[in-house]
Amino acid sequence: MKKAITINQEDNLGVALTDLKKGEQLTVNGYTVTLTVDISAKHKFALENLKTGDEMYMYGLVVGTANGPIAAGEPITVSNTTHKATQFSEEKTSEFTWKAPDISKFEGRTFNGYHRADGQVGTANNWLVFPMVFCENRNINVIKKAFEKALGYEQEDPYTQFLENIVHNHATGKGIDELTLEKQEKTASKSPFENVKIKFITHQAGCGGTRQDSDTLCRLLAGYLNNPNVAGATVLSLGCQNAQTHILDTAIKALNPDFSKPVLYFDQQATGSETELLENAIKATFKALVEANKLTRTPAPLSKLAIGLECGGSDGFSGISANPALGHVSDLMAALGGKAILSEFPELCGVEQVLINRMSEPQLAPKFANLMRSYSNAAVAVGSGFDMNPSPGNIKDGLITDAMKSAGAAKKGGNSAVNDILDYTEYVKKDGLSLLCTPGNDVESTTGLVGSGANVVLFTTGLGTPTGNPVAPVIKVSSNTKMAERMSDIIDINTGSVIEGTKTIEEMGDDILEYVISVASGETEAKADALRQEDFIPWKRGISL
Repeated sequence: MKKAITINQEDNLGVALTDLKKGEQLTVNGYTVTLTVDISAKHKFALENLKTGDEMYMYGLVVGTANGPIAAGEPITVSNTTHKATQFSEEKTSEFTWKAPDISKFEGRTFNGYHRADGQVGTANNWLVFPMVFCENRNINVIKKAFEKALGYEQEDPYTQFLENIVHNHATGKGIDELTLEKQEKTASKSPFENVKIKFITHQAGCGGTRQDSDTLCRLLAGYLNNPNVAGATVLSLGCQNAQTHILDTAIKALNPDFSKPVLYFDQQATGSETELLENAIKATFKALVEANKLTRTPAPLSKLAIGLECGGSDGFSGISANPALGHVSDLMAALGGKAILSEFPELCGVEQVLINRMSEPQLAPKFANLMRSYSNAAVAVGSGFDMNPSPGNIKDGLITDAMKSAGAAKKGGNSAVNDILDYTEYVKKDGLSLLCTPGNDVESTTGLVGSGANVVLFTTGLGTPTGNPVAPVIKVSSNTKMAERMSDIIDINTGSVIEGTKTIEEMGDDILEYVISVASGETEAKADALRQEDFIPWKRGISL
């Protein structure tokens, strides 16, 4: 196993693949350096002497400048580095060529999915229950509790028993330190529905904020209803909120004029008593589940997959192992006629020109540039900026600047042509790679991906995060073996073998697509689904990075 590498021949920063000791002499990309201090795995170090203002390069891109003199072999830190990103033009600066990957292994392959009337195919069959406004969250939770108990979704809760034992020992004067949590087996489901699941969404939006936020919520929910993983929905409305049901109806028709899924509306103020509202909603929802359960899985080509590409809790290995492996999956999708959606615009800062050079149509670049600049300006207007995007966890594990983080994050989009630019809540239409404007916030971005049509999400992480979604399976891909082993309950796939040198990016990407096919067919359950991690946070635009 190599001790350190560069990612591009133009780079003047090395990446430690393992813990390095002060005084070690390394030869990396033609540079021979002696380390001035211990350097932890994932962190970067200078390969040449840098003067104040000298640019630092990774992935062949500018990722920062030196605040002062940095000696060869000295680590790159927040104190000696300033964020700097490569500038971009709306005009292409180089010709685009792309060699599609070998797809012979996947040609003719299918997954077993749920076919919808509009031609989309779901990897799941979910009936949604959600509110138009936060005032209805309690009623949603009442319905949720009733259905989950009646349908056998409830699981034995080892934590409640654990706490009861603690309370008992405290009350009887016994110690609690010796008590341990005993894991319980899941209660077998007694649901009468084999082919449909009921999923519940709550949120804190719909009224009280700006009308723009409420309208955006309606467009987002329209995308969820149009997602092929959804069979239909029960919708609770208070009646007086900003997010009116007719706005949702209009958003649905604008998105899909031929939309034909059942959507059941219940208005509390029009109904009267809460009891009557809940009785009506529960009976109608059960009848809808009976109908939705009649749909069964049948084979569909891989071109019917729409894969969301996401990262969260990134580390210094994410851009070397997990993200490029997803990039290979993205390229496979493009070659197979499927869809891939790359989100998180703050994490494309510094790679704009590379992406613009890959755009298949001239009108895409101005839209992309306008979205990037508008978002960046909005962040600055509230006292922030893309340069403040790396989290403390990112920095601790080697991602010092936003440009450094972005250069690695963009690797999830592979190398194929960029065929479309989507603003938040716009639905994916074109095959191949699309870029979707979302924040870098994990849950907000994943929520947006599913609202734009992703029927499965690939989510890379180097630090670990439990993020899931109520509609689409979220498959967690670890960048390193240590974290995958430590947090095995949330990690589906480990790409640490790329760092260790036992697998190539292409081999790892092929493995990931095989796993996606299994999950999409209902043969394998994503860890986030097994843990019932169902996160949903709409983006309040201009506030979140």
